[in-house]
Amino acid sequence: MQHAGSDEAIFNVPASQILESFISAASLENSAARIEDVSAVLDQLEIWNTDPQHALYQKLDLNRVGMSGHSFGALTTQAVSGQTLLTTASSTRDQRIKAAAALSPSLPSFGDLEAAFASVDIPWLLMTGTKDDAPVDGVGSSVDGRLAVFQVLPEGDFYELVLFAGEHHAFTDRELNSIQNPRNPAHHPVIKALSTAFWDAVLLRDMSSLTWLRGEGADAVLETGDTWQYK
Repeated sequence: MQHAGSDEAIFNVPASQILESFISAASLENSAARIEDVSAVLDQLEIWNTDPQHALYQKLDLNRVGMSGHSFGALTTQAVSGQTLLTTASSTRDQRIKAAAALSPSLPSFGDLEAAFASVDIPWLLMTGTKDDAPVDGVGSSVDGRLAVFQVLPEGDFYELVLFAGEHHAFTDRELNSIQNPRNPAHHPVIKALSTAFWDAVLLRDMSSLTWLRGEGADAVLETGDTWQYK
């Protein structure tokens, strides 16, 4: 999805202003707009899926919708798939979303953490790294904050991958900021293997994928220092 106001346009400023641009884009207003974008896109997909004149007519299985996002996209994903936001009085959950994958997830900056995630009742996959820190985020998006999300989730169908030395952009194709820690070419194969198995297990109800996720298959694709857990 393209989120006007918090998309790649934030890079269209002089290098000295990029951090300020990041901080400005990560606003409550843009967060609310992103949440509305998700439901608007799903509404439109439903229209196209029932329109005989459209290329997507009857091509979509909207009973098996998965939501995924990285960084600010992870925050958006969490908000529409069960996390309770203390900044709004109304629910931001979209019931059409049946599973979610949050890459570089975040904790809320204040409030009861367990209460914030108590209503999450669909499968979640969390992915982060031991160096997954973003300078524009607060404590909730520090490495410790990202790792804490899995811990405060209730018992359910939840999974977490932590990449050893994985930085914030390990989940993207963007260049890493650290010359001393170049991209680990083994990270993307692990990300792809576990996320594919997750979607197959929770959206397609493929039992072999579920067995793979919770057995020796998932462990076998990990690199030394990576961790994988589920509950």
